[in-house]
Amino acid sequence: MSVVKPILSTEFKVSGRVQGVFFRKYTKGEADRLGLVGWVRNEQDGSVYGKIQGSADAVNQMKSWLQNKGSPMSKITSTNFLNEQTLDKFEYQDFRIVR
Repeated sequence: MSVVKPILSTEFKVSGRVQGVFFRKYTKGEADRLGLVGWVRNEQDGSVYGKIQGSADAVNQMKSWLQNKGSPMSKITSTNFLNEQTLDKFEYQDFRIVR
C-alpha cells in the first residue's frame, strides 16, 4: 500500500531588485531541481509573483530559497507567501515562466 503525500500549494511575492537579474530563470531552475510545478512572472510594481506546488519538504526548501537566496544579482528585501493550502492533485504539469 503506497502512502500518498499531500501536495502543498502556495503563492509568493518577492520584492527588491528582482527584475532584470534573471530571477525568474533561476526560480525556474530551482523549482525544476526540487520537482515543483507552478509558474513565475514579473509584476508591474517591480516584484516577482508566482505559485509553487509540491511536497511540503520541497515547497519549504523553495520558500527558503525565495527568502534568502534568489538569483546571484538579486537583492531580496521581502518575500510574502499567500493562500497556502493542501491539494489532492497538482494544478500544473511543470514549472513555467509566464509573461
